[in-house]
Amino acid sequence: MAIALDPFSKHKNGIIRCIVSREGDVTESGYIDRSALYRISGNSLEKFEIGEKLNIENDQRIIDKIKGKAGDFLGLEDPDIWRDENTGFIHIYFTMPIKDKHKDRYNIHLGHAVGKDFDSLEMTKPTLMGSPHRSAKEVSIAPINSKGFRYNLVESSKKGMHFTYSTVRVAIAKDMGKPWKFGDTIFNPEDESISWIGGHASPGPLLPESFINVGDGKRLGILNGREANKKIGKKTIYGMFSVGLFIYDYENGKIDWVSPEPLIIDSEARTITFASQFVETKASEGILYAHVDDSFVRAYTLNGRAIETLLPAVHKK
Repeated sequence: MAIALDPFSKHKNGIIRCIVSREGDVTESGYIDRSALYRISGNSLEKFEIGEKLNIENDQRIIDKIKGKAGDFLGLEDPDIWRDENTGFIHIYFTMPIKDKHKDRYNIHLGHAVGKDFDSLEMTKPTLMGSPHRSAKEVSIAPINSKGFRYNLVESSKKGMHFTYSTVRVAIAKDMGKPWKFGDTIFNPEDESISWIGGHASPGPLLPESFINVGDGKRLGILNGREANKKIGKKTIYGMFSVGLFIYDYENGKIDWVSPEPLIIDSEARTITFASQFVETKASEGILYAHVDDSFVRAYTLNGRAIETLLPAVHKK
């Protein structure tokens, strides 16, 4: 993800993923990024400065425990911030990718840290433990349903006939500070016929009802999708990653609708436009933040009334 902003600071402070080294080409399968999380701050919603590296207590102990002797830890990625309104504590979720030193495979976990502020964060056990064909990353926090828990969403993975696909999977959260459980896979590109999201799917932020209301127990969300991979000789070439829409039934953990076309493809993107954070700024307007080719972050202004015209009639208010 691009950036994660703290709502308690009026979205003036947050965290960003920085690529500290890269091996390979971002357009081809097999490239390796090594990352770290840094703090950011800004006096406006359209310009942020990168500060010091985020300090998390207990991180090395947790990392050493989960990577084992054969694991190569590539750094923390894809931060997401959730504030507990009852306690005021800040919860940080992030991707923890571990490459096997001896085999061409990864274990990708959804990590977690908690504290009263950015200066007192402590890492806990991962929220979800991944495996080579069931990764867990890129969390999307859902509202609490009528049963008293959350059907959150994560990007996961599933091995298909020709490629491994990134999928959208439910993560059942009864306590936001303790490990969650994997639920159903509710979107697999291999089973759909939507070209802009034919290879990889990843959930982005769910938009507030005050921005667009699509019905009780449902939220309009941002969906990151990539066209299907292509095999050219021995190389696997990635398609374009772009930003679209979906309607999520958070009461039952189901996707009702996915936009047939993307909403945003950045004009400077070689291969990636990937959205991570939305901030509502006024009635029917907000800013969506996305990273382009893992290189820089773009802020887009979204117009709610214009987006409503793209929705299926049953969900228009």
